Amino acid sequence: MQLSKNFHLSYCSNIHSGNDWKSHFKNIKKYVPIIKKQVCPNKNFGLGLRLSNLASKELDSENNLSNFKDWLKEENIYIFTMNGFPYGNFHGNKVKDLVHEPDWTNQDRVNYTTRLFNQLAYLLPEKTSGGISTSPISYKHWHKTIDDKKTALKIGAENMIKILFQLYEIEKKTNKYLHLDIEPEPDGLLENSNDVINFYQNYLYPIGIEKIKSKFNINDKKARDCIKKYLTICYDICHFSLAYEDPKDTFNIFNSNQIKIGKIQVSSALKIIFNKNNEKKIWDSLEKFDEPVYLHQVTEYKNNKVKTYPDLPELFLNKKSFKELRAHFHVPIFLKEFDHLSSTQDQILKVINYINTNKTLCDHLEIETYTWEVLPSSLKTEIASSIIREIEWLKLKL
Repeated sequence: MQLSKNFHLSYCSNIHSGNDWKSHFKNIKKYVPIIKKQVCPNKNFGLGLRLSNLASKELDSENNLSNFKDWLKEENIYIFTMNGFPYGNFHGNKVKDLVHEPDWTNQDRVNYTTRLFNQLAYLLPEKTSGGISTSPISYKHWHKTIDDKKTALKIGAENMIKILFQLYEIEKKTNKYLHLDIEPEPDGLLENSNDVINFYQNYLYPIGIEKIKSKFNINDKKARDCIKKYLTICYDICHFSLAYEDPKDTFNIFNSNQIKIGKIQVSSALKIIFNKNNEKKIWDSLEKFDEPVYLHQVTEYKNNKVKTYPDLPELFLNKKSFKELRAHFHVPIFLKEFDHLSSTQDQILKVINYINTNKTLCDHLEIETYTWEVLPSSLKTEIASSIIREIEWLKLKL
């Protein structure tokens, strides 16, 4: 939904299962009208759409895309953002590091993203910008040497420039502005603000500027401006909290480097504050979040450095005395404390405080608590009610 003229607010449909279009659309029709009726009955409701590669292909077949657009119009729902990070199945079966597959070194990732942007351009309302979030190039542990990582970043930059060409042409033909939102996360090739700046300065600019100048016959400055305009950052609050970056500092760093934030994913991580008096209870509570579907990286900030455990089981092998840990498990954003654990809700509040006074930072806000199916039973309420509560909590804070 649009909150004043400054923000489009939604939640991501990756919380709803369905690897093929028919089953995912079934869940969208089941839940979204109920949620809309509660949170904005008299206004258009924005939805963050997540499609697997299979669902996206099926959406392009027969009359599915036009029928979906008709349904959206009938229900007063619009699509302004999409989640193009998970390519394959995202529910039920093991995902873990495969969420990065195929990565940006693979043409399949380019083809998938290209198709999503064509679909978003068709669905996007007039005079509304659109964005698609995507993976941070690749999964770091797949690339064993520094040279391997550099090669992946180089190929990733080259492939993202291909998407830039598509977005330039879409805007030229339709007057619709779309952007690719690169989403750093722990153990991605891009994890934090320093990685982002390195990627722009040492890969996107030197590779992209020459290609853009040649294709569009423009000068260096205009080519650089194209990169800044069409290739932006998805600031996932959970992910950056695991990097132990204060939101204000990150936003100022990006601003000073003229890097634009295309989407803010409003999400909350687990925060574990250790207390020697109930340390066993804390570990017992944390073990309830160890599940086999998603990757739950754990980070510790010590001696001015962030140490990352690839997943909860690796952490449990290293049980020792900690002061604080943060775990990549998206928990409902309205929760501050639960069962001897805490959340990084404080980081969400810092972001809200910043954007309430810096309204041009970003106009796409998307709640992304996709873990409903694997939450411990004590935190799991009915799915529509949980989404409604998250949206109402965020609306109130904004």
